[in-house]
Amino acid sequence: MRTVDLAEVNARFPSLQNDNVLRAIRGQSPDRIPVWVMRQAGRYLPEYLEYTKEKEFFSRCQNPEVACHLTLQPFERYDLDAAIIFSDILVVPQALGMEVKMVKGQGPVFLSVVRTREDWYNVERRLLARLGITDVPTEVQDEEIIKRSEEVADALSYVYDAITLTRTRLNGRVPLIGFCGAPWTLFVYASEAKKTKTYTECSKWIYTEPEFVHRILRVLAHVCARFLARQVHAGAQLLQVFESHADALPPKQWREFSLPYLNLIATMVKAQCPGIPMIVLPKNSPFALRTLADSPYDMVSIDQTLDLGESHRAMTAVGKGVQGNVAPTTLYAPPAKVKELVHEHLSEAFGEAGQIPTRYIANLGSGMNPDMDPECLAAFVEAVHAYGKQIEASGDETRPTLAV
Repeated sequence: MRTVDLAEVNARFPSLQNDNVLRAIRGQSPDRIPVWVMRQAGRYLPEYLEYTKEKEFFSRCQNPEVACHLTLQPFERYDLDAAIIFSDILVVPQALGMEVKMVKGQGPVFLSVVRTREDWYNVERRLLARLGITDVPTEVQDEEIIKRSEEVADALSYVYDAITLTRTRLNGRVPLIGFCGAPWTLFVYASEAKKTKTYTECSKWIYTEPEFVHRILRVLAHVCARFLARQVHAGAQLLQVFESHADALPPKQWREFSLPYLNLIATMVKAQCPGIPMIVLPKNSPFALRTLADSPYDMVSIDQTLDLGESHRAMTAVGKGVQGNVAPTTLYAPPAKVKELVHEHLSEAFGEAGQIPTRYIANLGSGMNPDMDPECLAAFVEAVHAYGKQIEASGDETRPTLAV
């Protein structure tokens, strides 16, 4: 696969003005604590609801103009330090030919569920047929797909187009984040068919057919890696891998079914895109942090199950950083209380002196909820920036506007 030269990619776009997120990841001193939030483009915003009311969810992801518009919406309200492309982790299963619908009140529902070996063989068979390949023995279908994972990633051209358009319209204001779901998380969705609290089907799989699960995860990992590399080529300036269902696995099983594929993705992407920063989110799995300290990722996004100060010290000791981890429920407090709680959280982690930490990006422990007050997110962002702020208020005047 052709190496992606970041300098060549950057030369196609306006110069970056606010690089605090990238400086934080590299261990350089930012002007202020950088902050963005997961699902910052979402249903908590009245303008999001108005703009999307006649648009089916995945059609929003598949239309670059719509995805760009939604990515930029939060910047009309908030002084955020990064944008994340509007998309969904389940576009990868869709690229494999699996049918996924977003059902109101249920979330994502897989119509082509993977409950047996034959279910997965059929996914492989149909995918190969779409690529014009037939008569491949069943036992090596997966290897053929892995060889052609770049072609599989072609099906996601609408994501790449959205990234290129969005980075252009950001006009250098902030970096743009690309992302994907981790293989284990995608497997959970495909085997459970819909959201679950019991993890029944994926658990049956790993205890009865562990080797076959590895077959599925290998395919997913290779496609995810090619997908992420293509996002970088399109203009993404950093990447995040979401292991949203890490908590379905006990520590031993996480090390078997999640960690190797997280590492495979990062190794492949960094080989193809030298210098690209990568963040990983192992949701609700505090045991994962120290293991990921010895991974190819530059930063681990942590949730509220971990102590921020202790986690930051542990990771910076090995040259890595952390992102997070204010409890999302904090945003149900009134705005003034949000500011108080955020300052308290940062002070407990980094001290009352207000010195800006390196290798730290502020975020919530998970994403925004639809019933959250937009004003409370404003208070969160303002409180983060107020902690140890070292730039003059007049500096905001030089911030580039969005291109239209």
